[in-house]
Amino acid sequence: MKKRIAVLANLKKNAPHWEGMPADQWDDLDSEATVEAIVNAIRSGGYEAEFFEGDIRLVEELGRYQPDICFNICESRFGDAREAQIPALLEMMGIPYTGSKVLTLALALDKPMTKRVLTYHDLPTPDFQSFERADEPLAEGMRFPLFVKPSREGTGMGVSANSIVYNEKELRQQVAYILEKYRQTALVERYIEGREVTVGMVGNLIGPVARRLPHNLNAPRIQAGLRFFPPMEVDLKPFADSDVVYSNRLKVQLAEDLNYLCPAPLDEEMVDELNWLAAAVFRVCGCLDVARVDFRLDAHDNWKPYILEVNPLPGLSPGISDIVIEAAADGVSHSELVLMILHTAMKRYGMLD
Repeated sequence: MKKRIAVLANLKKNAPHWEGMPADQWDDLDSEATVEAIVNAIRSGGYEAEFFEGDIRLVEELGRYQPDICFNICESRFGDAREAQIPALLEMMGIPYTGSKVLTLALALDKPMTKRVLTYHDLPTPDFQSFERADEPLAEGMRFPLFVKPSREGTGMGVSANSIVYNEKELRQQVAYILEKYRQTALVERYIEGREVTVGMVGNLIGPVARRLPHNLNAPRIQAGLRFFPPMEVDLKPFADSDVVYSNRLKVQLAEDLNYLCPAPLDEEMVDELNWLAAAVFRVCGCLDVARVDFRLDAHDNWKPYILEVNPLPGLSPGISDIVIEAAADGVSHSELVLMILHTAMKRYGMLD
């Protein structure tokens, strides 16, 4: 008997709208084309698959459908830990699902909290400060230029050329803008001028894995169980006059017009370093099955990599999502990537050998 897979997502077309809503309010949510591609990919693996909107109706609908496992890409709509809401519901119902669990999804959506975890584990991330008010004093040691963005958004929401601030006046204006528009704390971090690179991976770490980087730099690097895809860099040179960072405009409006450098032009030693750091982030944040880690390489410090954030629920839009492009560069099609994530989760639950 075929295993039954419920594909859970939140469609943009089903999201509510209201007067004064930010134009990018639902940029994290998925298109019908993405969901259809995932459903078809799973069916191509010999499974039954149906799509369900990730909302409170799941309690009744999954009760009727009785899936063996859910393929979860739900971003949800409201709340500080919205990406953790559907996984929490699934755990209450005792239904297996792909990807990271409740705590990890809640943590990773909160960028300042994630950076506190990374800092505790001695992982390199830019110095930062959270602002709940626009007039909060800047912490000692924070030096311009700085970078300002919302604390709990994805898809580059709230990120533009204005995110880079060079003085107190610009800082206060941009923090006030984020607080008012997104109704959440603003994350301010040291701006790392240089290249932006992302590393995607599928799998689960095997064996004992250190929670901190070893003091002995020659110690073995334990990252078994993860398949790293080639790192990707977006060529921002054509947009130098308008977008010096990987902005929301580029990620959403111009995604199909970008030049994706994948594999990114990096030497083998740097790729190994990025993979090692990505594995460490995967471990300390408690990721499962799939994740993507974003870096900036410091142009003023021998291209030293700094961890910006981790996304344990990376987008899976065919042809344009970062991890999909990275997988393709490694010879893995969109359908194969979806099945790879599904099978990784099924193995974790003991559903496959």
